[in-house]
Amino acid sequence: MSTKQGLDQFRLGLLFATGSAFAFGLSGPLAKSLMVAGWSPTAAVMARLAGGALVMIVVATVVRPGWVLEARAHARTVVLYGLIPVAGAQLCYYNAVSHLSVGVALLLEYTAPVLVIAWVWATTRRRPRALTLVGVALAVIGITVVLEVFSAAPGGARGDAVGVIWGLGAAICAVCYFMMSDTVRADGTGLHAVTLAAGGLVVATIAIGVLGWSGLMPLQFTANDAVIAGMSFSWAVPALMLGVIATAIAYTLGISGVSRLRPSFASLVGLAEVLFTVLAAWLLLGEGVGAAQAIGGAVVLLGLTLARRGDRSPDVAAATWPDAGPLEEAAAHGEPIGSR
Repeated sequence: MSTKQGLDQFRLGLLFATGSAFAFGLSGPLAKSLMVAGWSPTAAVMARLAGGALVMIVVATVVRPGWVLEARAHARTVVLYGLIPVAGAQLCYYNAVSHLSVGVALLLEYTAPVLVIAWVWATTRRRPRALTLVGVALAVIGITVVLEVFSAAPGGARGDAVGVIWGLGAAICAVCYFMMSDTVRADGTGLHAVTLAAGGLVVATIAIGVLGWSGLMPLQFTANDAVIAGMSFSWAVPALMLGVIATAIAYTLGISGVSRLRPSFASLVGLAEVLFTVLAAWLLLGEGVGAAQAIGGAVVLLGLTLARRGDRSPDVAAATWPDAGPLEEAAAHGEPIGSR
């Protein structure tokens, strides 16, 4: 490949990856518009997962005709993936969004790389490099600023411990996905990425449905209009956007983008999701961000960037993009989607 062709591929990959981060960033604001309209967090999760599952079933059937049999052969992995990293992370994140601002909730989920670094350190006894430790320290300091831990101002993020717990729960679920990275990458003898994505979304949709209909987590839908950017829309508009834009299009752009970029660079581009989420929450919901929280958020992102540069292990590399699923992970490692 010539230098010009390589540059063109890089630019195209950057465009796709940025578009994917933007599409993923719409998830929280769109879900919250449904919650404000009377939907429960569980119902919003169901809307996204069901829409994504339908799209991925079609995609998997086209590019991987035998995906159902393959999923059955790897049932344990598919079920665990669907229950924890998919259903668990989304359920925790959307419940965090119902208690906190969308940006704060996502930043809490983005502490996953810090947890991964701690896990790797504890299990391998491999001490992180100095740059990694500096990055982790900055991320922790930034989170304390974002959550207004040392602020006496009423109504701060620190006042809603329930939301913080849900947000950290989302991070823990994301960590579980990173720990499954060897399976997700599908090295030719393991589980194909498309099969895992489709099967995981189906399992997650069923799990959330059972959880809601059992009464453990309220599954409440309403026909009330949703307010987006100061205008009233039918509930179907944000619900469809969740499934189509924030899931199907987001993953499709991610596949196209990450496959054209170096994994290390692509993971850093994924951090733009936080910025797009904050911007979307402001434009669509009118959620503002205080100066202190903006500075804290910037410190968190800087810390995650330094931690990523200091630790180039596959788990930490993947952990810088919590919302990215197995398709992006496979593309980043050269997985020929649908070619086997």
